[in-house]
Amino acid sequence: MSSERSEVTVTVDGAAVTVPASSTVLRAAKAAGSPVPTLCWMRRVNDIGSCRMCVVEVEGEEGLVPACNTPVWEGMQVRTRTPRVVSARRRNMKTILSGHRSECTTCERTGTCALQKLAHDLNVGELDAEPVYAFEPWDPAFPLQRDATKCIRCMRCVSECAKVQYCSVWEAAGPAEHRSVGVAGGAPIAQAGCTLCGQCITHCPTGALTARRDIDRVVDALADPDVLVVAQVAPAIRASWGEGAGLSREEATQGRMVAALRRIGFDLVYDVDFGADLTIMEEASEFIEWYRSGKPRPLFTSCCPGWVRFAKLHYPDFVPQLSTSKSPHQMQGAVTKHVLADRAAAEGKRVFLVSVMPCVAKKYEADVPQLSTDAGRDVDAVLSTREFDRMIALFGVNCADLPEEDFDNPLGTSTGAGTIFGRTGGVMEAALRTAGYFLTGENPAIAVCDTTAATPERPWVEKQLDLAGLHLKVAVASGLSNTAKLLDALRAGTVECDFVEIMACPGGCVGGGGQPISFNRELHAERAAVLNALDGADVLRYSHENPDIQKLYRERLGEPLSETAEAWLHTDQAAWDI
Repeated sequence: MSSERSEVTVTVDGAAVTVPASSTVLRAAKAAGSPVPTLCWMRRVNDIGSCRMCVVEVEGEEGLVPACNTPVWEGMQVRTRTPRVVSARRRNMKTILSGHRSECTTCERTGTCALQKLAHDLNVGELDAEPVYAFEPWDPAFPLQRDATKCIRCMRCVSECAKVQYCSVWEAAGPAEHRSVGVAGGAPIAQAGCTLCGQCITHCPTGALTARRDIDRVVDALADPDVLVVAQVAPAIRASWGEGAGLSREEATQGRMVAALRRIGFDLVYDVDFGADLTIMEEASEFIEWYRSGKPRPLFTSCCPGWVRFAKLHYPDFVPQLSTSKSPHQMQGAVTKHVLADRAAAEGKRVFLVSVMPCVAKKYEADVPQLSTDAGRDVDAVLSTREFDRMIALFGVNCADLPEEDFDNPLGTSTGAGTIFGRTGGVMEAALRTAGYFLTGENPAIAVCDTTAATPERPWVEKQLDLAGLHLKVAVASGLSNTAKLLDALRAGTVECDFVEIMACPGGCVGGGGQPISFNRELHAERAAVLNALDGADVLRYSHENPDIQKLYRERLGEPLSETAEAWLHTDQAAWDI
């Protein structure tokens, strides 16, 4: 029998606590009710102890040790808040700030900056000398922006991109005391293989990494009397918008979200859940046709532009197997531009369509010229969830007091199937619900189509099911390292699938790179629960049951995969500009 302990007892600030023997001092301190501050640390991703904010005293150790990567042992005595510890943390903070441009009033991350909060908590005010930093050139049009003067070399972006998102866009160079972080190989960001997932942004503790700001373009359009300004809101937004607006999940209802957009000044507010239902009509039809034609399998979903970029940049051999269906907001944009054309012309206005998205890659997608139709660009501007929350503050909207309001019609009706597009597994589940109906004329049971087992922590989830006589193997993956593992298995032939859903961000759009940032908290599971609850409470849970979708096909599109549907709703990702 092994004599190794499975648990050990550690004393932290006088409180004894029993923790797994594999724990670090950081975990033990949290369990003991003595949380230790961190800056560079990310659980299971970045535990290098470089920032030294988490240093503590350990009895028997001459120097202070980093709590984030120091293992515990039986009988360990730890002190987390002694004068020596606090003094060291303050010195370390001043060292970090000596190379940081602290212009907080103009920084996009003010209020959510981990460095700002920790400096405040440590009462670090004036520095002994002016900070020394150097500006680096950056393409202002690229959806991902970097300000090197605010980089604190914590390595979080390097680890997140390499370990979680596979792409290794960022690298560190030079010895520790002169270390710098930048694009790998010194390449321009547009040539670095970046998928624009935005996970480096949401895991950056400062304003060094941000998304391109598009608020000014939207405000200009709102102020122009000759413009009909339309907002359309992604499924995942309703699960997260309240976080940046200071609302509880109970207060941050879908109805208040719609009302807030109207108070900002949008003329019409549409629901991209409608576009998700439309995507399912096309993609489910495409999958059935694909399956029966004997084309190479699997067919991949294509609603995530971060995934499309990843495929084009890193796995181009799979690009021909992407569904040609546009993403929901691009589909809905094309339909909106066509449907509103006569109204806008009669009013002497032009339509300016704004998508509110949880995503940075959507900013890229909206600019892809190959996605335009004869009505022009599908989408004119994309605001992240964070930008939407900033516009709420900009226009002084008191969201808690807003009444519940409905989306505008005829492009505002949606189903629960459209709502779950915002979480991993949701696209697959929605597609299977409607594909089953197309095959039999009857709705398959919701449980038959369920793919809620998909989690960001597992490389992928597989499921076999019989759908109206079709024996299907489906798979779901989120996060690009997980995606790479699945694609490698498909290449090697160790996994065989008919239909695969991929989302670039862990957890899907609910964990998107444009979502509100909460330092060292992953909120995709909480947000997904909101979407699942909305789906479960919806009267309509199958995309084909959406009466406005049925009307659109009767009056405009004809049927899925028709000539008009192909022109408005489909694309060739192989031809997209990168």
